[in-house]
Amino acid sequence: MEIGTQFKTVALVGRNNTPGIREPLTALAACIAKRGFDVVFEAETAQDVGVTDYPALTAPEIGARADAAVVLGGDGTMLGIARQLAPYRTPLIGVNHGRLGFITDITLAEMQELVPQMLAGSFEREERTLLEARIVRDGVPIYHALAFNDVVVNRSGFSGMAELRVSVDGRFMYNQRSDGLIVATPTGSTAYALSSSGPILHPQLQGFVLVPIAPHSLSNRPIVLPDDSQVDIQIIGGRDVNVNFDMQSFTAVELNDTIEVRRSRHTVPVLHPIGYSHYATLRKKLHWNEYPSHEDATKL
Repeated sequence: MEIGTQFKTVALVGRNNTPGIREPLTALAACIAKRGFDVVFEAETAQDVGVTDYPALTAPEIGARADAAVVLGGDGTMLGIARQLAPYRTPLIGVNHGRLGFITDITLAEMQELVPQMLAGSFEREERTLLEARIVRDGVPIYHALAFNDVVVNRSGFSGMAELRVSVDGRFMYNQRSDGLIVATPTGSTAYALSSSGPILHPQLQGFVLVPIAPHSLSNRPIVLPDDSQVDIQIIGGRDVNVNFDMQSFTAVELNDTIEVRRSRHTVPVLHPIGYSHYATLRKKLHWNEYPSHEDATKL
């Protein structure tokens, strides 16, 4: 919990091409501007919703000038801006205008009350892990990207199984025939990895998880690795294999290419309202039917 920290310049980021998002964005902008904060809009957001009353900045400009960014959208919007702002260590606040929202945890109904409180210093802060990956072809790196949720090596919908050789810290782990392999951060453990029967990792856990996608051998199980590990995934068979980063960018790979994945030196600062509980988020989003005692209920 941090009390007394005050941000001055606040950037607003919205999910593009979303009907009805202009009204809550402009309402939030007016709400926080009235309290003395300098408001700027992310450039694509400003163009998309037609806002001209506030400066429009690119992501690098936001990183250089803004003290915090409020993201109005779903987790996908949060993932996209998080990767861009991670090098600048800009804290993020997520307001859910999507469907699920594991990391955009403030509701639209709450935002005009909670966001100004958080910007005034009443928040809980956590650091979320990022992955970085590079693709190496014939010993030469040809592509590099960050991922907040996951790096996914998978086949196209019309090809056969991918054959992957997986090593950790230079030590052979296994050859795997499957539809693909997910390398997920703790944040990403509730995304694609969860739908592939991977474990849920607490966001503050220092590690990441490998989750096979529909493996040919049922003995290929998810495994959690230390966060200082490097995972090398070599393509040894299969056609039309891709690498996806947070399911938002992808590139095709060829036979014998190697995808090297490790923890990034960057982290993503995420701010939550006072009293935030990751377990309450899981309970709500995953519809866990656990009825607490009266004493426990008063702590929720």
